[in-house]
Amino acid sequence: HDMADDRTDMILEIPSNFERDLIRENTASVSLNANAINATKAGLGMGYAQNIIRDFNASLSEEHGSSTALPSSINVTYSNWYNPRLDYKTFMVPGILGEIVALIICFLTALNIVREREIGTIEQLNVTPVQKWQFILGKLLPLWLLSLVMMTLGLTVGKLVFDIPMLGSLGLVFGYTAIFTPCMLGLGFLISNFSDSQQQAMFTAWFFLIVFILMCGLFTPVSSMPDWAQVLNKINPVAYFVEFMRLVLLKGAGFEDIKTNFLTVLGYAITTNALAVWTYKKRV
Repeated sequence: HDMADDRTDMILEIPSNFERDLIRENTASVSLNANAINATKAGLGMGYAQNIIRDFNASLSEEHGSSTALPSSINVTYSNWYNPRLDYKTFMVPGILGEIVALIICFLTALNIVREREIGTIEQLNVTPVQKWQFILGKLLPLWLLSLVMMTLGLTVGKLVFDIPMLGSLGLVFGYTAIFTPCMLGLGFLISNFSDSQQQAMFTAWFFLIVFILMCGLFTPVSSMPDWAQVLNKINPVAYFVEFMRLVLLKGAGFEDIKTNFLTVLGYAITTNALAVWTYKKRV
């Protein structure tokens, strides 16, 4: 259960008859199970574990080299869970899908309102009786639908080109995407509210996105980061999406497994969009 919840990277299983086999039959076996959803981490862990077992064999041989009743070696069998072939694409593609959706949607939203302001059409919208939340909803809804189209295309390419496993529910994937996208839409709109030009909005959005991308766990496991970085990652929406995609597609996680993740992202979406509505000023 710990390995399924991504709290354990490797399990060393020593059978109950280990010592008996070691003494009587001159050989004994142990089992190593590696969580290979991250192929790099699994490979390193297996290498370290096998070195430890080899050193143990060597010390036995040196200590009891003259005895015929002691083993010459211990056999190790191992299996890799969730990514049996240690295929790097299997680990990367699900995370990249979430990253691409977040990147494009946030950029498009950040540039949307600023462009209206630059060409002067925002004043025409501001003098209409449309309320602020209605105006923002009308701006964000097309981009929200676009994110679902992007996810559809990404999953299709991932399956047909990279043959990534899809063990979980695709309905859950699209449902989560529908909740996650408002996080990035709200963030982009919030940036747009405080920007005077498209260039300013683009650089501000890129500043936040580059931090989100580098710390989301796509390239470096979050568990390997310093404690302060792991705490800071609690407000990184992209990290939640990358984690979700890997849990559902590679491990077949259900809603109960990602419920905390889901509720956190939902709270993030409500907060960012509420701030976007609150900070938008209808003025000429």
